[in-house]
Parts: sequence; structure tokens; C-alpha cells
Amino acid sequence: MIEYVTIGTNDLDASKRFYDAVLEPLGGRLLIASPKMIFYCGNGDTMLAIAIPYDGQSCSAGNGSMFGLRATSHAVVDQVYATALLNGATSEGAPGFRTPEMYIAYFRDPCGNKLAVYDMPSVDAFAAGARKMVQDMIRQEVAP
Repeated sequence: MIEYVTIGTNDLDASKRFYDAVLEPLGGRLLIASPKMIFYCGNGDTMLAIAIPYDGQSCSAGNGSMFGLRATSHAVVDQVYATALLNGATSEGAPGFRTPEMYIAYFRDPCGNKLAVYDMPSVDAFAAGARKMVQDMIRQEVAP
């Protein structure tokens, strides 16, 4: 459904170093670089672009925006999270299960953009587990 996402930066060189390190364990590779934008690709046709804002203003992290990067295992989630922190990210939540099906960690890149790296068996398995969690929360709120 989503084929690419663009994340803003104020320092393309620093962002390139950061994303080179963070995306490598996920199978990401540099696709193309220009003076104002770099593109990474993953498995398949998905892309992540890092760009200096076209309007010439400073980039800012989107309030409520978050970008998810899918990993192939819990160990890769742990590795990417640790790599991100070693390369200037700040933690927004250490690796762990947020639902029984989703193992996920959260961090902000050096420009403040929020990212998640996660592993889950499938979208359907996640949805089934999330629906059950919501039903359990509703039952708890209604219980006398």
C-alpha cells in the first residue's frame, strides 16, 4: 500500500551516516543520493527518502507521525534499536512486546523523527491480537 516515505533532515550527511547504519540490518541499501535527497530501498519496491525540505525552512518532526521499519526477527529489532542509539537516536521505548504478536522498539533519529522497528508474524495475526486486547480493555472498563 505505501511504497515510499520521506523524512526531513537539516543535515543530509549526518542523516546518511545514521540511516546507513540503522537500515543495514534491515536489508536497506542506498539507492540514489543527490545534494538534497537520498533514497534507500528495502526488500521489494519500498523506499525511504531522507530530504532537506524544499521550502528552505528547517525540518521539524511531525507531531503524531511515526515511521515503521519491519525487521525479520526479534534479534534484528534489538540490533537496530541498539545501532540507532549508538548513532545519535534517543529512546522512545525499549524493545519488547506491545501485543502478544508484535515485538517493537521506538526511537527518534537525530532530527527528532520518530521511528519504530518491529517484528510480527503477519498483519492478520497482529490484527487478531489487537482486537482481543481492545475487547479485554472494554470488558475491564464495563465491569462493576
